[in-house]
Amino acid sequence: MALLPRPFYHVAAPRVSERFLREVSMRLQKTYSPKAGDVHREWFVVDAEDLPLGRLASEVARILRGKHKPMQAPHVDTGDFVIIINADKVRVSGRNKVYYRHSGYPGGLTEEGLESLRRRRPEEIVRRAVRGMLPKNRLGRQMLRKLKVHAGPDHPHQAQSPKELTFDIRKVES
Repeated sequence: MALLPRPFYHVAAPRVSERFLREVSMRLQKTYSPKAGDVHREWFVVDAEDLPLGRLASEVARILRGKHKPMQAPHVDTGDFVIIINADKVRVSGRNKVYYRHSGYPGGLTEEGLESLRRRRPEEIVRRAVRGMLPKNRLGRQMLRKLKVHAGPDHPHQAQSPKELTFDIRKVES
């Protein structure tokens, strides 16, 4: 007669008290999840004169998303406000940059070159570059509302006492 393995169900499992489970769970490290009310927002001002557009936009998007804070979370807008001045003096490499927009009607696609858009609405160049580096959802639209772009050196946000923000990005010589 062949020996069969003994069934495992007759061995009693060790019992763990609820008190022990509570104590162990209190000792474990918990991951902090920020709430919308926990976020403290600051105001920063960036001078875009002679800065490369793409590098400026990526750094500004990082601040708007809150990636520079230890409490950053993907489901909460933890970013700060950013004011960009001198957006008309931002540097762009290349010659064939084209911006598209659509009216919503059939045949309503309009294309516009960089220099034409710079003459008409210079702050739109920076705003579009930053928008392309933010999430494409409700949270991204909320983050974009914290971006204030001005073509000249003046801005109406003096009451927020913004801090000067400088980046370690190489300036482009033209």
